[in-house]
Amino acid sequence: MKTIKNILGIVAAAAALTACVGDLNVTPIDPNANTVDKVLTSQSALDSYISGVYLGFATSGYYGPNGDASISGLDGGASQYIRGLYHHQELTTDESVCGWNDQTIKNFHYMNWTTDDTFIYAFYSRLLMQVASANEFIREVEKTDFDAGVKNRYLAEARVLRAIAYYHAIDCFGSVPFATEDDVVGTNPEQISRADLFTWLEDELKDIIAGNSLPGKDNVAAGHVSMGAAKFLLAKLYLNAEVYTGSARWNDCATILKDLMDDGYSLHTTSAGVYPAYQELFLADNDRCTDEIIFAIQQDGVYTQSYGCTNYIIFASTGGQMDPASIGISSGWGGLRMTPEFFAKFTNDDQRKLFYTDTQQASIDDIGDFTNGYAFMKFLNRTSDGGSGQEAGFVDTDFPLMRYADVLLMAAECEARGASCNGLAAFNQVRERAGLNPVFSLDLNEILDERARELYQECWRRSDLIRFGKFTSGYNWQWKGETQDGRDVDGHRALFPIPDSDRLANSNLKQNPGY
Repeated sequence: MKTIKNILGIVAAAAALTACVGDLNVTPIDPNANTVDKVLTSQSALDSYISGVYLGFATSGYYGPNGDASISGLDGGASQYIRGLYHHQELTTDESVCGWNDQTIKNFHYMNWTTDDTFIYAFYSRLLMQVASANEFIREVEKTDFDAGVKNRYLAEARVLRAIAYYHAIDCFGSVPFATEDDVVGTNPEQISRADLFTWLEDELKDIIAGNSLPGKDNVAAGHVSMGAAKFLLAKLYLNAEVYTGSARWNDCATILKDLMDDGYSLHTTSAGVYPAYQELFLADNDRCTDEIIFAIQQDGVYTQSYGCTNYIIFASTGGQMDPASIGISSGWGGLRMTPEFFAKFTNDDQRKLFYTDTQQASIDDIGDFTNGYAFMKFLNRTSDGGSGQEAGFVDTDFPLMRYADVLLMAAECEARGASCNGLAAFNQVRERAGLNPVFSLDLNEILDERARELYQECWRRSDLIRFGKFTSGYNWQWKGETQDGRDVDGHRALFPIPDSDRLANSNLKQNPGY
């Protein structure tokens, strides 16, 4: 990957950004001498500008891992987008625990977080910052007189990136502050209901898809969103429609999935080196797995350094007697492990069973002891030929936010819930790649377990458990509810609270029920 310099306008202020996102290679811009309107005079400037929007998903700030973080009041690494998403989507479930004593980190797994939790504040703020970043890009680019085809493609990219942030907002927080490029900068935004945000997202994504300005699978630049990403996000929205609005949309989900399944994506089934094909999706050179990965958050151990994203997943999953060198890193942080309930979902012949069990015990008797609970070895800073990433202190492994395997599992679920989507064949494709026997009928509980086995550590687990009615009650795991055997918790925990600090600053905001 190449070093680039980016310029990003956030809330009408131009700032210089340095990072490596996609394969863009652009000219540095001095913010002391230029403003956004002055520099947006070429396509290379557009490349520079939009790469800053992408950068918000990849790092904590714009000046390296130890530079100023964009979210104040918390360690920069802990406020990174994917790390925050992991806290909310994985640490709250049977999939992952973190044994650190960092502020309130254990409260995610205990399910006893409060309205002033700093980690929740950090992720909530990161989501809104991403929206603001995309809004400002759209606002400024709409003023330009670029060729319509070029202009519309960049605008469509920014709109998808904004939709990703709003999707995670509707999923985690429900009713949130809402603003687009048409709103006045500097005023407190109004709060949009969860149902109305669903409608806006649906209309926005359908309009982006109908506009046909995004490239297809074979023409998209590395690290950029394609038409497939817009379709994937719309399918996710429909998949969870009953949770978000009270009305199921299985047929609509099936329709967009069938469209996406005709776009040329496929499961990555052929290994190029020493690792199984499945694990190649989570290695330091996984950027070549464009057959299956629809959109990934790019990481580079030299140019995109962060204490979040896959750097967090890999380092925090390493500890105890594990060998960091075999994972391609310099040391382990000794944090993340799985519950015994999650481990029990795997059979020994499942090729996705990528765990470290030596010198570990299955039961988590002490959540603060790394040797309690089996450890993850799915994401590695190793290349498919057995080599290591560029650096041992930071990883090259991209985070696959959208994968074709998920498309197939969504199709299976839609069919099991009554929509026609060739779901049985799709489901068995995923099982075959894992080395498992096919099934002859679809069962919803088995689909949920298959999603767990296929997509662990990819930040979908909480949403899946909520959709299947097994998050707050109906299924328990160790330390849920702050008891070792696990217990049901109040149903309002299916949403996170609007942080106190934002409600105090914006009188338009109301708290989610139960808090």
